[in-house]
Amino acid sequence: MELTDLVWAAGRPTIGGATRAIAPLRAYGAERVPRQGGVVLALNHFSWIDPPAFGATCPRTIYYMAKIEAHRVPGLGQLIRAFGTFSVRRGETDRDAVRTMRRIVSEGKALGLFVEGTRQRSGVPGEVKTGAAMVALHERVPVVPATIYGSQHWRLGNFAPVTVAWGEPLTFDELPRNAKGYREASAEIGREIRRLFDWLADVHAAGRPAVAVPPR
Repeated sequence: MELTDLVWAAGRPTIGGATRAIAPLRAYGAERVPRQGGVVLALNHFSWIDPPAFGATCPRTIYYMAKIEAHRVPGLGQLIRAFGTFSVRRGETDRDAVRTMRRIVSEGKALGLFVEGTRQRSGVPGEVKTGAAMVALHERVPVVPATIYGSQHWRLGNFAPVTVAWGEPLTFDELPRNAKGYREASAEIGREIRRLFDWLADVHAAGRPAVAVPPR
C-alpha cells in the first residue's frame, strides 16, 4: 500500500467523518466505480465541500487535480498534497499536469477531475471541458461520471444535506484521439452528469430514501 493510500485510510474516518457531520451525506451507485485499474472520475463542482464529499463516498483513493493557487495556501497545500492532489495552472496549457494525469491512470489509479474547470455559481452543472476525455481516450480507460447535489445550497453551519450519485463507466474506444473525439466524449460526459443531477433533484424532493438506483 502506498503512502497516499495510508493517508486516505486515515482521512476517511476523520475528514470524511467531519464532512458527514457538517453536510449530512448520502451516496448512491458507489459500487459502479471499478475497484481496480485506471479510471477517470468526472465530477461536477459547486463548493469546497465537494472534494471531501466525493472522497468520503468513493471506494477508491482519488488523485485530485486542483488549481495551483490552492497548493500555495499555507496548511491547505500540504494537506491536499498528502492526499495525492497535484496542481494545474488554469487558463493555459499545463503540460506537466497533462503528463501527471496520464501517468496516474496508466499506473492503474483513479484520477479525480472537476470537469467544469471551476466551481459553478449558477447552481447547476456547467460545460464539461475536454481534459477528462483526452486522458480517457489516450490511455484507453473508462470514465465514471459522478454528480453532487445539495452542495450548491450548503454553507458552513446550515447543515444542508449533500448527496452523490455515481454513474455507469463510459468507454470511448470508438472515438478518434483528436479534438473531435474529445468534444464528442465531453458532450456525453456532460449529458450523464446532468442526467444524474436531475435524478438527484428528484431524490432530494423524495426525502433521500436509503436505497435508490441512479439511472443507467
